Amino acid sequence: MTDPKNPFEMLMNQAQEMAKAMNPALESFSPKGFEKLWPTMPKEFMEMSFGKGASKEGLDAKTRLLLTLAGLTMLGAQSDTQIRLTVRHALEAGATKEEIAETIAQMSMFAGIPSMTRAMDFAREVMDESEEKGKDK
Repeated sequence: MTDPKNPFEMLMNQAQEMAKAMNPALESFSPKGFEKLWPTMPKEFMEMSFGKGASKEGLDAKTRLLLTLAGLTMLGAQSDTQIRLTVRHALEAGATKEEIAETIAQMSMFAGIPSMTRAMDFAREVMDESEEKGKDK
């Protein structure tokens, strides 16, 4: 933030000061750090909660998560934490990297190239992390 007269920057500064006053720990808050506290649900739990547990003839957890990823991409990929979490959960639910990439790419027609590109970057981060973890095992 460089222009103190810019109304957006003034509001952001005020919000940051208010957050610090309410909870000094928020000064160093990191969304990516928060993400690491949120575990990936096991596939069986996802199926029970979001998949065929509600409707035996309904969508499975993988399909629901791919639809969620499409919706988050449509929002303009503003929700980087939610996109990364959804990609992690989709992989756990059995989605392939190709299916995830295709889901995001399909949204370029509806949300635009910038939204698709940003969501693809977030998904790539998660997939790179999962590859690195696989090498460590």
